Amino acid sequence: MFKNLNLRQKFTILLLVILVVSLSLSGLVLSTLLRRNAENEVASKALALIDTMSSVRQYTNTEITPELTDKLETKFLPQTVAGYSAREVFDILRKKPEYRDFFYKEATLNPTNLRDKADNFETKIVEGFRKEKDLKEVSGFRSMPGGDIFYIARPLEVSQDTCLKCHSKPEVAPKTMIEQYGTAYGFGWQLHEIVAAQIITIPASTVIDKANQSSFLIVGLVSIVFVAVILLVNFFLNRQVVRPLARITRIAEEVSTGHMEIEFEQLSNDEIGKLAKAFKRMKLSLEMAMKRIKRTNGNTES
Repeated sequence: MFKNLNLRQKFTILLLVILVVSLSLSGLVLSTLLRRNAENEVASKALALIDTMSSVRQYTNTEITPELTDKLETKFLPQTVAGYSAREVFDILRKKPEYRDFFYKEATLNPTNLRDKADNFETKIVEGFRKEKDLKEVSGFRSMPGGDIFYIARPLEVSQDTCLKCHSKPEVAPKTMIEQYGTAYGFGWQLHEIVAAQIITIPASTVIDKANQSSFLIVGLVSIVFVAVILLVNFFLNRQVVRPLARITRIAEEVSTGHMEIEFEQLSNDEIGKLAKAFKRMKLSLEMAMKRIKRTNGNTES
């Protein structure tokens, strides 16, 4: 069937095959690259949030806690806890549309408040930070019952002595804190020990959808460009190849039936033009041969 198609149809089919194969291969590569780019973009925003929460923690430890320490003797104030301040600030931040899909947790191995308790997955992250002191952050995807999530985490170290007042020994901690949380958890911390991980999570669909939107946009633009190229190639092929060849074929058929007055026109210097020139020489040679034949026949008759 392919051999029965004209030249323009063959070129169109060839270009369409190239388009399909190219889009399939480039789509896979592009999808991977765009997903990685989306991960990097989300990770960059998440790291900025972690830095912000770390600043809130430091401000709480250096500015808030010293001012409220005396009041802890009569009433426990969660505002003196750096982790509490960070969570409260983050909850305010999540009210903005651009941050509503982000979640923040200080996953702790031995927390005072059990809502900060690290689960098995988060425990492995914290233990990884404790084993590899040079490891500054980890990221990846995690499967959850509600769907996959993308996470990025940084180690949380006991960097100030003020933290040990509440987490070293029960007898040193404020009595009001003991009354509220008891003595079973949140003690035995040491200075410069990694006790938790600051973890930012976001639904994986947010990352994937972002990559897919970019993929569809780029693939759509490439497809439009390629279709335009196919149309231009067909136009050029029809104008520069198909029509000249059809004209040469028609003239050759006319000459073959004895219409020697028709001339092959050389309209260009490319291969088509050279073909027309060759046919023109062939026609001239044919005319000369026919004249010789006529002269020979004339001499024979006389």
